[in-house]
Amino acid sequence: MRVEFCGVRGSTPAPGAAFVRVGGHTSCVAIAHDGEAPSLLLDGGTGLRQVTALLQGQAFQGSLLLSHLHWDHVHGLPFFTSGAAEGARVDVQLPSPDGDPVATLERGMSPPHFPVGPMDLGPGWAYRTLREGEQQLEGFTVLARVIPHKGGQTFGFRVSDGTSSMAYLSDHMPLALGDGPAGYGALHDAAMALADGVDLLVHDAQYVAAEFPRVAYLGHASVEYCVSLARSAGARRLALFHHAPDRTDDDVEQMTADARCDDVDVLTATQGLVVDLPD
Repeated sequence: MRVEFCGVRGSTPAPGAAFVRVGGHTSCVAIAHDGEAPSLLLDGGTGLRQVTALLQGQAFQGSLLLSHLHWDHVHGLPFFTSGAAEGARVDVQLPSPDGDPVATLERGMSPPHFPVGPMDLGPGWAYRTLREGEQQLEGFTVLARVIPHKGGQTFGFRVSDGTSSMAYLSDHMPLALGDGPAGYGALHDAAMALADGVDLLVHDAQYVAAEFPRVAYLGHASVEYCVSLARSAGARRLALFHHAPDRTDDDVEQMTADARCDDVDVLTATQGLVVDLPD
């Protein structure tokens, strides 16, 4: 399994010279079988535009899972050139509490908010409601579970190809502050199930513990929390992801250095980083 990070920022893109090494695009991860083109995409932030470069402009053939519908996870949809190419197939699954995924997307993708709607993206696009449970997608086994976040139903994912596994918890908040790992409440059962023993855990690392009391209401995690979750779940590697848009390259690299520990390999998710599993 090959995992490529196409967008690693949270909340908004981060343009500018201070953000070049880590990258400025918002959430998108492309997953491929060894030696093949990416066929499974996790989230459609502005990083989705980078997938076209991976495909060298060819049509995308595969599935796109949207963990939730905040702007930084969907703003790349209308700009996905490979999704509009002749012969493209883009099977989208997204949270839709009312069971109408097109109508759910149209709330943010229609005039006056945006001139292009979900049904305008191309004939190869199809939409269905994302639900909890396990399914087979593009030759991968994918487990979806609802995890705590703020502002709408949010999913985390576990992806396996039979020999390796990764978990994606892009936006995930502690249940509470208090007596628990790293000073937080108990770890969430669904998050732990997704991360259990994975080769790679991709986790929300938008904040650090010193910031957390004043930003906890925003629905994200701290680096210390995701390290504690990775250790408790027995994950082999932890990719710090969903970096705050005002955190510079130097800041992110220092954050990663401070988070390193003996029992989990901690790395920075950077735009363009490729992780081959198993490694």
